[in-house]
Amino acid sequence: MEPKTVIENSSLINEDLAPIPQSKRTWGTWNYAALWISMSLCIPTYMLASGMIKEGLNWWQALLIFLLGNTIVLIPMILNGHAGAKYGIPFPVLARASFGTKGANIAAMLRAIVACGWFGIQTWIGGESVYNLIRTWTPGMEEIHITGLFPQALPLLCFALFWLLNMVIIYFGVESIRKLLVFKAIFLPLATLALLTWAVGKANGFGNILNQEATLQGADFWKYFFPALTGMVGFWATLSLNITDFTRYAKSQKAQIRGQAIGLPPSMTLFAFVSVVVTLATTIIYGQTEWDIVKLAGKFDSKLLVSFAMLGIIVSTLATNIAANIVSPANDFANLNPKKINFKTGGYITGIIGVLIFPWKLMADPTGYIFTWLIAYSGLLGPIGGIMIADYYFIHKQRLVVDDLYSHKGIYGFKNGFNNKAIIALILGIVPNIPGFLVAVKAMNPGTVASWIVDLYHYAWFVGFFVSGVVYLLLMQKNKSL
Repeated sequence: MEPKTVIENSSLINEDLAPIPQSKRTWGTWNYAALWISMSLCIPTYMLASGMIKEGLNWWQALLIFLLGNTIVLIPMILNGHAGAKYGIPFPVLARASFGTKGANIAAMLRAIVACGWFGIQTWIGGESVYNLIRTWTPGMEEIHITGLFPQALPLLCFALFWLLNMVIIYFGVESIRKLLVFKAIFLPLATLALLTWAVGKANGFGNILNQEATLQGADFWKYFFPALTGMVGFWATLSLNITDFTRYAKSQKAQIRGQAIGLPPSMTLFAFVSVVVTLATTIIYGQTEWDIVKLAGKFDSKLLVSFAMLGIIVSTLATNIAANIVSPANDFANLNPKKINFKTGGYITGIIGVLIFPWKLMADPTGYIFTWLIAYSGLLGPIGGIMIADYYFIHKQRLVVDDLYSHKGIYGFKNGFNNKAIIALILGIVPNIPGFLVAVKAMNPGTVASWIVDLYHYAWFVGFFVSGVVYLLLMQKNKSL
């Protein structure tokens, strides 16, 4: 659909937010499969799987959570992707249909803040790799200790250097990352295979590795299973919202549906298998479980091997960070003021906020990564997904007026640009998860409220998705004519 003059003159549009014309929608099934394979093979995926092993699951329990969680999140991924493939519009513009032309900024900012958090986490992983690379060749270097919220001086300096490298690439534009993405596509599969071969060899075969018993049994397993499943769904909760940023380039609906189904659950589960095997092998090799792949690579005997591993992680993390954690939030920030905020400005904002979440605190242990980070933000993004899907399929019946998505005076302008019903539904979807979150971060005594209310947090994404979706439908019944 070619943008019309009325759209081009709107204050709600820039080059990044404009509808993609049909002639430029060239992505086929294997483009989307390749996209997911590339995004799945990343360090956070490894650490999510290894973190489950560290917490006491065995190999098949961890893989079950991966396969089930990624199959579940595939559903909203495909449902939200439909609008992108049909109308060629990005996530912030689609959000205008349900939240309003101004209210969409609420959804966009919540999604952007989460992306900033992921940017910080990936940057910390990259900085940690720089740190291990330096320590490999200068093992006698003394550390300067910093108390409080900050890590030691050298890791913090390495984090700052890696952060600065990201900002430089943003300055030169995303085109500069293409060669790094190609490197990642070649290096990570080879490195994954090499790591698997090393682990199996060192642990004397798959039998020794996979025969290890889970330490979480019976009720303890189920107590961990549901929060871990929610964390797994939350892992891609960001992309389940802004998947239209990618499906807007689809040749057809079949291309985005088949490509995502082929690419997402299988690649995540396969990479998780490697992570699980390697992590279980570390228990045999070192006598303790090492869930952090960067620290594991730092334990290799050969300095050259450690250097190779660290450089690979650095380049791969840099490529993933720009592609997955800069492009989308930059669009979200641009939606605040399309005429004044461009990609570079949005990227710089992302970088600054990414530091302010103190990613080293989240990555200190698997509990903080899974229970505090993944589950917490899934409780914010689940409600947005529920509202958007309910609106697109049940209120608008997959029919949108594209011109009005770019006009405050159109049907999506609601009242002063805000759809108050969507905002109410969003709040009601978030509120049930707040007590559990406060307990998780130890800001509230568990005995303050009923245990079942606290336990809702373990299902944060599901609770938010369904509560907000249902409330939105009930509130919008009178507005079906829109």
